[in-house]
Amino acid sequence: MLLEIPRTQAEPDNPAITQEEAAAAARAIVVLFGHWGVTDEEACQILGGLSLRSYARWKKGDMGRIDRDRATRLSLLLGIHKALRYLFSDVTRAYAWVKQPNATFGGQRALDVMLGGSIFALQRVRAYLDAERGGW
Repeated sequence: MLLEIPRTQAEPDNPAITQEEAAAAARAIVVLFGHWGVTDEEACQILGGLSLRSYARWKKGDMGRIDRDRATRLSLLLGIHKALRYLFSDVTRAYAWVKQPNATFGGQRALDVMLGGSIFALQRVRAYLDAERGGW
């Protein structure tokens, strides 16, 4: 006999990410940037102008308060990572992809696009990978 699993209450009127969720995402991104071989300066630029001092604190586990803009960037970066892990069975190739020239980006690397600094640059990379993953 099948039993119904109780549903988790959704909060569609509260789309905000909590500070705990944002801090967890930030910790994951610090590790991811290490795998991607991103410099601290590049990380700060991708994260929307985070100061080197703040990023040094992040690397020590002190995330502080994360605003909506930065939380959105973290979400996009995690989506990029997720798409790469779906696309590549070899994790080394997935991590290396961000530094490979890509014809879709006019021969630029995905990292170069992300270094544009805007949320839209991150969204561009994410949308490309989601399209590749989804076969659009």
